[in-house]
Amino acid sequence: MSQQDRPQTPVIAPSMLKCDFGNLDAEIQKLEAAGAATLHLDVMDGHFVPNLSYGPMVIERIRERTKLILDAHLMISDPEKYLDEYIRVGCDWITFHIEAVPEPTALLKKIRDAGRLAGIAINPGTPVDRIAKLKNQVDLVLVMSVEPGFGGQSFIPDAIQKVAEARSLFPSETLISIDGGIGPATIPDVAANGVDVYVAGSSIFDQPCYETAIREMTSIASSNSPSRQ
Repeated sequence: MSQQDRPQTPVIAPSMLKCDFGNLDAEIQKLEAAGAATLHLDVMDGHFVPNLSYGPMVIERIRERTKLILDAHLMISDPEKYLDEYIRVGCDWITFHIEAVPEPTALLKKIRDAGRLAGIAINPGTPVDRIAKLKNQVDLVLVMSVEPGFGGQSFIPDAIQKVAEARSLFPSETLISIDGGIGPATIPDVAANGVDVYVAGSSIFDQPCYETAIREMTSIASSNSPSRQ
């Protein structure tokens, strides 16, 4: 990923799992007006994780309604089988799990060759050294700070150390993302250890004003982030 491709950080990425899909147009408009730059798309297959969410058909409708970065998090057992669809419908960042694809080199290359940012995610029980060999193959590392598959869970503190390990291991241009239990109370510690992208669900969608929520979390992340030259 070149520096031109790197988004201005910190990025607060609303988790669309928590949005009101009955009012999708209105939700996207509210998030755009609130200053969101990225929408985080939680794709669940009912197999890799116990819940089902949505897939390319819904994402295609979202893409038609916004030019914001679409950050697809594939919590699915066989991402390679469906990758072409997620590329086709306009996902800009595509992240899948090392637990689902133990040998991910070819799939990461395919994502990059399509001109998209390639991400790898690790579950709470997976050590960072499991992905160490990928440090020159990925554009984004997603550290799960809850067990994937459910919204509204409590932050797992062990994620703080995993963020620090990922930040020290991967090149400075690699985005470090965190997902699960993220809000004003949990951002300071992970920000201090080098997170760039903060996936936030309840801390945005359960608030009366999306703009206030995003602005507050952006400010907290910025004030706690180490200098990144």
